Amino acid sequence: MTSTATDDLTTILGSAAAVTGAGLTVHDANAFRGPLTDRLVRDAVFHPDPDAREASRWVIWSASQSLGSPSASIAELYAARGRGEFDPTAFTVPAINVRAAAYLTARQVFAVALQRGVGPVVFEIAKSEMVYTDQRPDEYATVILAAALREGWRGPVFLQGDHFQFNASRWASDPAGELEGLRSLIAEAVGAGFLNIDIDSSTLVDLSLPTIRDQQRVNATNSATLTDAVRAQEPSGVTVSVGGEIGEVGKANSTEAELRAYLGEYAMARANETPGLSKVSIQTGTSHGGVVLPDGSVAPVALDFDTLRRLSTVAREEFGLAGCVQHGASTLPEEAFGHFPANGCAEIHLATGFMNILYDDGGLPADLRTEMLAWCSANCADERRAGDTDEQFLYRTRKKAIGPFKEALWSIGPEAESEIGAHLASRLNVLFDRLGVDGTRDLVDAFVQPVPITRPVPPSLGGAGSAPVLADEAAFADDGSGE
Repeated sequence: MTSTATDDLTTILGSAAAVTGAGLTVHDANAFRGPLTDRLVRDAVFHPDPDAREASRWVIWSASQSLGSPSASIAELYAARGRGEFDPTAFTVPAINVRAAAYLTARQVFAVALQRGVGPVVFEIAKSEMVYTDQRPDEYATVILAAALREGWRGPVFLQGDHFQFNASRWASDPAGELEGLRSLIAEAVGAGFLNIDIDSSTLVDLSLPTIRDQQRVNATNSATLTDAVRAQEPSGVTVSVGGEIGEVGKANSTEAELRAYLGEYAMARANETPGLSKVSIQTGTSHGGVVLPDGSVAPVALDFDTLRRLSTVAREEFGLAGCVQHGASTLPEEAFGHFPANGCAEIHLATGFMNILYDDGGLPADLRTEMLAWCSANCADERRAGDTDEQFLYRTRKKAIGPFKEALWSIGPEAESEIGAHLASRLNVLFDRLGVDGTRDLVDAFVQPVPITRPVPPSLGGAGSAPVLADEAAFADDGSGE
């Protein structure tokens, strides 16, 4: 970072904070949590100077540590759930994939959570979402932590890598290369502050094999291998929460036999005695984004809550896990969400429904919306399926416009932000109510004790800190996963 840029950061921080050789000192927390954070996070994402982006990201990370909103692992809360230390039907943890207008969206999540006394909310992003939303792990972590600071959140912030998924075709042609790509992605994500990682090798299940254990073995073995990769990267004193998966979303519903086979093979494949999985994702009848009808609406889903209940019980009572995870649920009707805690669901992943609020509920400037959809028509034509209506094609592909229009979505102005924020808050209030997470903050505080993670002053600010390790671009190849 040039001396001019360093002086610029000093000017930006003003009397609120100062960078010293030892790190960041915040002198005025209230001043830091105001427009200063807005400026820092925008520089962290969009500043043309990479050194300035690095410096702003370091300041936000350091402030989140000193002001009580650090990144943390949810593993101990899930371990307590698996031990039966609280009612597993009391609540289901929402895990929200923040794809678009990330700072605005995350601020609304923290604001509503504060109002309702919510403790466990996970902010996640899938491997494929990192590609089409143009949000690598370090940027995503910075934006979520900045939103926590801005809203006055005090408590752990749960950042999660979702669907760190094996691509079956690349695995078939180059298994070593595919595995190494996921190892490097894990190293980048954990290094960026993601202390919760969901491994998805369910794409490697081979149903042509004679027994269920044979079918799940490659899935389980690779889950174990990548769990060890996570353990090798996690900061000292931290147990990263790791999730596995047995049923690829959108395929056949999972069974108790598959769950037992997967977890049994997983236990046999572990190379050491470090902690294993916290939870397992299963298939119960949903699909990512829902099934789109010709008019662009989403078809009703026949979700199998009995499967969710039975498999969650097996996961807890026989294996000590928190329970099972539901993917692809954000487009379900409101009345469905109360069934998840009632049936022991540990965690529910929510993505497309929040993106739909941005596109469909009002507030997004009409000319920007039109431009984004036109971009999809021009750049995603090869994804149009035979017989697609325009509505079906655009519903499926409009997520791809988020990255190219990221800065535009951050620049829609206060009136549009206010309207979109109100729609997001309305949806969050319903979800938090139905998922039973009101008043769970004390429970999180009882089990989750964040471990301080200090990052040395980076070279861009004259320190000796090292640049983050970045995965090769091939590790992020878009495999179509994500909620």
